[in-house]
Amino acid sequence: MQTEDKLLIRALRGETLARPPFWLMRQAGRYLAEYRATRQRAGSFLDLCFNADLATEVTLQPIRRFGMDAAILFADILLIPHGLGQPLDYREGEGPILQPIRNVAELAALRMDALHQRVGPVYETVARLAAALPKDVALIGFAGAPWTVATYMVEGKGSRDHAIVKQWAYSDPDGFAQLIQLLVTATVEYLGRQVDAGAEAVQLFDTWAGALSETAFRRWCIEPVRQITGQLRQKYPNLPIIGFPRGAGAGYQAFARTAGVNGVSLDWTVPLDWAAAELQGPNSQGKVTLQGSLDPQLLVIGGQAMDTEVRRILETLGQGPFIFNLGHGIVPETPPEHVSRLADMLRG
Repeated sequence: MQTEDKLLIRALRGETLARPPFWLMRQAGRYLAEYRATRQRAGSFLDLCFNADLATEVTLQPIRRFGMDAAILFADILLIPHGLGQPLDYREGEGPILQPIRNVAELAALRMDALHQRVGPVYETVARLAAALPKDVALIGFAGAPWTVATYMVEGKGSRDHAIVKQWAYSDPDGFAQLIQLLVTATVEYLGRQVDAGAEAVQLFDTWAGALSETAFRRWCIEPVRQITGQLRQKYPNLPIIGFPRGAGAGYQAFARTAGVNGVSLDWTVPLDWAAAELQGPNSQGKVTLQGSLDPQLLVIGGQAMDTEVRRILETLGQGPFIFNLGHGIVPETPPEHVSRLADMLRG
């Protein structure tokens, strides 16, 4: 099937479909026994990301099991800092650990010239997936959005309050902007190579968008994404782009209107009726395809509670251009049989 005929691409072009396409964030992951076995073979998490054979395998695993309408490249949002030369490690029970960068002087340690060499296996994985996926399954490439990637680079790890990165952004906005602009440039390069290798759509994950005030959200979340979408479209004018500003609340409206994306992925806190009217509907200023937004914990418990919410999402958002997904990624304790049940419901 040609790219333009795939359900995900049609939805991102603005079509309202009788059966909305579906895929799930973190659909390749620890809830699957086959993933855990492959992860053990790989050694470290970074080794898995940079082994094209194994990264291709784990990307395909949920497609074989559940028949999603799209596969998303198996990688990680922190591969760009790694590619720029920032030391990165993943420690069991701690998550990602980076050598922090906390002022303009320390930005000198980051270099664009080795980016593609250091992350080159990712592009090989994309190319292998493009050749291996079923003809009706779309391939999504991705990157972290600059604000979220910067939070890890500055904090040196995950953070609850993002105090250190916000202090830099608020006290020295011109200096912090240098880091954001470097990430804009690197993200455009990184996603462009994914598209060249065969990605048919891309998603920008701004996981910590909800940590900022309204003014800061516009500067550090919307504006960098707007630059990325604009630069990508200069070379790939028809590339579908999804943005996910998790936790943005009412800020979703400004994001949909000005970030230049085709699709907006919703977290589970966004009221469905409001999203349909203000983001997706014909009277909304920034009409976009919506994606989301089942709470991952409902996929854990399954049963009637899950079924009821799935139907409500479909009934509310399925009246316009829509892609079914979760409001964030699958959690490791999710029973695979619940994902099978969800897939059966969505295929009708």
